[in-house]
Amino acid sequence: MVELALQFGDGPVSIKEIAEKQNFSDSYMEQLFSTLKNAGLVKSIRGARGGYVLAREPGDITVGEIIRALEGPIELAECIDGGGKLTCVKSPECVTRGLWKDISDSISNVIDNRTLQDLLSK
Repeated sequence: MVELALQFGDGPVSIKEIAEKQNFSDSYMEQLFSTLKNAGLVKSIRGARGGYVLAREPGDITVGEIIRALEGPIELAECIDGGGKLTCVKSPECVTRGLWKDISDSISNVIDNRTLQDLLSK
């Protein structure tokens, strides 16, 4: 995604080019980009000069969106699932549950407030 952000506005970037720069296999990158496309974060362009482009401007795509698209919800502990479910029988009296929730909320706050553009600017 950073590679697409770096080349935003210059046309599509091929999977092969990204894979070479990031030292990953083409097939692995294809899997990632299929997931990112399904999440609406990238668009594919067909043709001889095809490839992928960001679906929105780099400043409009958060790190949190990317992580959740690729990895699913961020859960540091099973009892903190964001849906209000208590999956652990000890959750009601757990003394560290609040700590885990605070840590999880802090991580979400950081990644949901950092964009691809922010990464390029640092």
